[in-house]
Amino acid sequence: MTRPGGGRRLASVCLGLLAGALALWGSTRLTWASAVVTTARGPVPADAGGAALAPSLTGVAVLAVAAVAASVAVSGVARRVLGVIVALAGGASAWVALDSWLHPPDAMTLLRLAGVPATTVPVGDVAVAGSAAPWIGVLGGFVVLAAGVFLVVADRSLPRMGARYAAPGTAKAVVDPNRSAWDALDDGVDPTVDEDPDPGHSDIDHTEVTPGDERGPGRGERRRSV
Repeated sequence: MTRPGGGRRLASVCLGLLAGALALWGSTRLTWASAVVTTARGPVPADAGGAALAPSLTGVAVLAVAAVAASVAVSGVARRVLGVIVALAGGASAWVALDSWLHPPDAMTLLRLAGVPATTVPVGDVAVAGSAAPWIGVLGGFVVLAAGVFLVVADRSLPRMGARYAAPGTAKAVVDPNRSAWDALDDGVDPTVDEDPDPGHSDIDHTEVTPGDERGPGRGERRRSV
């Protein structure tokens, strides 16, 4: 049963998914690690963004956006399964971003990601500087995770698509008046004659057609028996 305020809760989940997707996508557009690598040819600046170090975050962002429409279109078990998938994806993306911040790439990886020829190798120790951009991905992953968990635990309180159009109670059958008239004739009741308000009289119209009249019932001389 949908509780009052379910529409606002579902809207909050959708906004959370969109916010998480924006944070994940935005973090991949930023630089996560950079360094000036000393090589035999001289110093070479190199950097790497989130799209290169954690490409899976872009896929989770797309999943979160798709989950917005899916969370509105489905309900029940399907929406809870969707919530589980979204929560797992959000948690995984948060861990990937955090791990990239804790373990930044080395100088050789930066050179390869920057497109420097493989023959170029770093000379000596190179300090790789990390940025705070991965934390935006961590935040976005946790927001997506929270939205997925909410879809699982609060599905019964969220509105269901098409529920507003469902009529309460049992649907009424459409009665064809022409069909009802033929059914009454089959039961021996003349639908063109009003029922006798006197309960002492019979409700059945005993109508006889005079012999020789071939025009059918109701067109020849009629005689009512009481």
